[in-house]
Amino acid sequence: MSTPPALAEALADGTVVLDGGLSNQLAAAGHDLGDALWSARLLAEDPEAVTAAHLAYFEAGADVAITASYQATFEGFARRGIGREGAADLLALSVECARTAARRTGVTRPLWVAASVGPYGAMLADGSEYRGRYGLSAAELERFHRPRMEVLAEAAPDVLALETIPDTDEARALLRALRGLGVPAWLSYSASGDRTRAGQPLEEAFALAARADEVIAVGVNCCTPQDADRAVTLAARVTGKPVVVYPNSGERWDAGARAWTGRSTFSAGQVTGWRASGARLIGGCCRVGPGTIASVASVLRAP
Repeated sequence: MSTPPALAEALADGTVVLDGGLSNQLAAAGHDLGDALWSARLLAEDPEAVTAAHLAYFEAGADVAITASYQATFEGFARRGIGREGAADLLALSVECARTAARRTGVTRPLWVAASVGPYGAMLADGSEYRGRYGLSAAELERFHRPRMEVLAEAAPDVLALETIPDTDEARALLRALRGLGVPAWLSYSASGDRTRAGQPLEEAFALAARADEVIAVGVNCCTPQDADRAVTLAARVTGKPVVVYPNSGERWDAGARAWTGRSTFSAGQVTGWRASGARLIGGCCRVGPGTIASVASVLRAP
């Protein structure tokens, strides 16, 4: 496979298709993810399963694979007895799994790898990633994020996915930690209505990235498709940057029952509206599988 153009160049030229939910593809393949490390556990136990999940999305039509490092942290691995060197190796492996999947495809279109950097709350595995407001300062959050971002950057992904960020304090910390790494990033908030999950106006949240040269796209993920409709237009207006959008299926997670409820409201037809409003990186998050991504890719590539 030839070296793809820089992702920022591709976004200037048109729309790029993101993958869907890595965890639901792994679960569909029979892997138990009921664990504090979530999909990151498989980096240590079955990396081939991670590669196979990425491959399924590439073959469905995705141009970008988001790595299994969302919940992969030095602190989380340490609780499993994995030291810093071993944890660093697993973080780097997350990028290599996606690269391996790209090499195994028979497609000729450019493919990219986005190294996932999830929020601090993902490491806690207590749902606080959807609330933010951890009681930590921006400096403390920067000290948490920077080491693993350095390791991921050294693994040479095409972009860092600063994703599912619930509040502006953490966004500020991530933007500071990003400086000097030499890898571009997108910044994607988890939103509800016109606010971050922590309750700040999305307009203020998006504005933080407007002058960050390292950030090549701004938007939302892990929200409802309806919330995405509003956020795309706002992100484009506030930042002037390409917008990234990858919502959930629209089903609701019942934490008590530990099950998804309701019905999917994600329609491949929605993506044309997002594109018209400024979205250039478009895919899905939780409960959005290869079938839906295939439909999204078909719509976006239609003449």
